[in-house]
Amino acid sequence: MSHDKRTLEFYVLAAFFAVFVLFLYGPLSAILILSFQGENGGLTFPLNGVSLHWFGNLFERQAVGDFGGSFKRSFTLGLMVMIVTVVVSLLAGLAFRRKFHGATALFYLAVASLVVPSIIISLGIGVVFQQIGFRPAWYTSAFGAHLTWTLPFGVLIMFAVFNRFSPAYEEAARDLGATSWQTFAHVVLPMIAPSLIGVGLFGFTLSYDEFARTLMTSGTFNTLPLEIYGMTTNVTTPVLYALGTVTTVFSFLVILLTLGAIVYVGRRRAHA
Repeated sequence: MSHDKRTLEFYVLAAFFAVFVLFLYGPLSAILILSFQGENGGLTFPLNGVSLHWFGNLFERQAVGDFGGSFKRSFTLGLMVMIVTVVVSLLAGLAFRRKFHGATALFYLAVASLVVPSIIISLGIGVVFQQIGFRPAWYTSAFGAHLTWTLPFGVLIMFAVFNRFSPAYEEAARDLGATSWQTFAHVVLPMIAPSLIGVGLFGFTLSYDEFARTLMTSGTFNTLPLEIYGMTTNVTTPVLYALGTVTTVFSFLVILLTLGAIVYVGRRRAHA
């Protein structure tokens, strides 16, 4: 009979993981439960009944602000950032497969924004737009500010993907008479498709919940994170928790859809 002896390190790591899970999902669980507070309930436990009242109140603009409009702006902005991040990251990954003059300097220039405080970038972009006579807006200045956050991550991911990508597949396709475009479309793209979907998800989620780089660049209309921040200063009802529940569920749906797309692409590639 074998004896499974646990070391001290095991218990330390187990305790750390338990605390991590508690801090990660504890607040989410509390917000989820309190969002179903009764109509006469407050912001704290215990629950004063159970109802969907605050979810209905959530969409009343006069009560909690422009939640619908801010969600549409954040969703649209996230899609814009996602598309550009995927395309540019893919092109950058392909370009850096071959050495060229200035590649190292260009690489560090592309990822430099990761070490610059987000609020400084937001402030700088907002000031520049005002100086050149353009009014900051979520679809112009905020769009550019978000790309300074998502593009470096997308480029780094694609670099890692192409560093593990064997050129033998492309050489075999060319030996069989495929053109450069056919090789890319029928060999390279299907193999890196799951990674591109991951880059897209990364770009969308980073943009969707970005606060600091949007603060000085969104202009007159708020995105969803700015709207939520504004609500914390003037909303004293559980409608704030209802908003947290809705946005959390939406985020999980996006993740599930993305995972489903990755599994679908993987199965198609396996059957090809």
